[in-house]
Amino acid sequence: MGSNFIRHLYRNYPDYKIVNLDLLTYAGNLDNLKDVEVNERYEFIHGDICDKLLVDALLAKNKFDVVINFAAESHVDRSIVDAFQFVRTNLQGAYILLESVRYHKVPRFIYISTDEVYGDIPPGTKSSEQYPLNPTNPYAASKAGADLMVQAYMKTHHVPALIIRSSNNFGPYQYPEKLHGMVITNFLEGIKIPVHGNGQHLRSWIHVSDFCVALDLIMQKAENFKIYNISGEEKSNLEVIKTIAGILNKDYRQHVEFVHDRPGPDLLYAPDHSLIEKELGWKRKCEYEDSLRELVGWYSKNRSWWEKIKKSRNFLEHYEKQRKGIYDL
Repeated sequence: MGSNFIRHLYRNYPDYKIVNLDLLTYAGNLDNLKDVEVNERYEFIHGDICDKLLVDALLAKNKFDVVINFAAESHVDRSIVDAFQFVRTNLQGAYILLESVRYHKVPRFIYISTDEVYGDIPPGTKSSEQYPLNPTNPYAASKAGADLMVQAYMKTHHVPALIIRSSNNFGPYQYPEKLHGMVITNFLEGIKIPVHGNGQHLRSWIHVSDFCVALDLIMQKAENFKIYNISGEEKSNLEVIKTIAGILNKDYRQHVEFVHDRPGPDLLYAPDHSLIEKELGWKRKCEYEDSLRELVGWYSKNRSWWEKIKKSRNFLEHYEKQRKGIYDL
């Protein structure tokens, strides 16, 4: 999401200076922005949002018009195995950014939250921005904690902030432990695809380019102190696999293996994005299956990008646990 939004800004706003602070943990990848890094309008800084001295120095030096908090540990499976980094990056990191934004009087702060803060919702229900936060796994809890911290800073300190609760993104440059990348690359490699439980978990899927347009609209036009859901098309995990299999002319039944479900699995996320449509005029442009066909083509043409990741020790160690449905330390 972050690298795609940087590219969106770079292409659409030739006068913008973009500073990207990234710790480059396991999912960080400098290859994602090789087409942008050569330009003087873009600056990469290797660092941690939990480093208060570094964050303060950056904000003092650059006098930013807006700070956007993309940084997050984001994989539910990993948070179940070890939640420490999720609390540190997602909650403590957001707090440090908020304090620095407040001190340096940055005109706008945008926090990228998630629809997972609403937790597992009843069938037939939609979660509006006023729906209670009820996270059910360590990742979602750390994001909900930061979401509430941002709300507290809005009210107590009048920090000019906005919150975006996005549904699951898919698109190019996504770390291939996420569903779409994993399914496509496993098909291309001829490797079995692990499916949690019965594969009927429902998620709202949005192409990252639609997300970027929504974030751009919010950044440019939204009033401070607002919260917006952004969501896409509802598909089960098994529907995603079947659709990709159809694009690749594969029989999905020969390529899946059903594994233990996550502890306390969420069966349905269904955020309601009518508020951003009504107030800012946002509309999705990317139809799911057409976008997916393009994405399969992207992974087919960029094998060197994802093969390097999938051969790394960090990926292989976690993937083996994910494949077997193992969640104990």
